[in-house]
Amino acid sequence: MINDESSVRIELENLKEEKYQKFASLLIPGCNNLIGVRIPRIRKIAKRIAKDNPITYLNETNDIYFEETMLKAFIIGNMKADIDVVLSEAEKFIPKITNWSLCDSFCSELKIVRNNREVVYSFLEKYWKSKKTYEIRTAVVLLLFHYIVDEYIDKLYGIFDYIKHDDYYVKMSVAWAVSICFVKYPQKTMDYLKNNKLDKETYNKALQKIRESRRVGKETKAIIKGMKRS
Repeated sequence: MINDESSVRIELENLKEEKYQKFASLLIPGCNNLIGVRIPRIRKIAKRIAKDNPITYLNETNDIYFEETMLKAFIIGNMKADIDVVLSEAEKFIPKITNWSLCDSFCSELKIVRNNREVVYSFLEKYWKSKKTYEIRTAVVLLLFHYIVDEYIDKLYGIFDYIKHDDYYVKMSVAWAVSICFVKYPQKTMDYLKNNKLDKETYNKALQKIRESRRVGKETKAIIKGMKRS
C-alpha cells in the first residue's frame, strides 16, 4: 500500500459511510469536512504509516478531510521515535485541533507520555497557560489521561485552579479531569473540592461527573450532591 497523500485520501474515501457521516457530524459541532470513516479504520491506516514513513506523511501532506487530520493524530501517537521527535510533531499538530474529538483522540493515543512524563509535563505548561480553547483542552486532557498518578496529582489541582477560560470545552475538560482525580484519589480530591478556585459552572459540572461515575458509592454521591454551588 502506497502511503502518499493521494493514495491515502482515496483509501479513506473508499471507506466512508454515509450513515456514519451523518451520525458523527451531529456529535462534533462545526466540523464540516467529515466524510464518515470509522475511527478503528483510521487507526489501522495510521499504524501502517507510522511503521513506514511517518515524518514524510505528517509534513508533506495537506488535510482536506477531518479524517486526514485524525489520521495524523494517530500517526503521532504510534510513532516509534525519541520523545523529542514526537513532541516536535505534536507541537506542529496541536494548532490543527479545532474540536473535542481530535483533541481527545490525540491525547488518548499519545501513550509515549507515560514513559516520559517529566519532559512532557514541561512541554505542556505553555498550553495550559494559553488563551486558546483547544490548546488548553489538549493540555488538560493529556494530564487526565497520563498524569493522575502519585507523582503529579497534587500539581494537577493547582493547574485546574489556574485555568480561567469561558469556553464550554475548556470547562468540561477541567470538570472531567477533576472527576477522574476523585475516582483515583477520593480523599485528596474531596479536600480540593472543599477549597478550590474553580468557577461555579466547572465546579458543579465536576460534581455531576463524579455522581455519574459507577466507581463512586451511593453515600459518597449523596455527599457530593450536597456540595453543589447555587
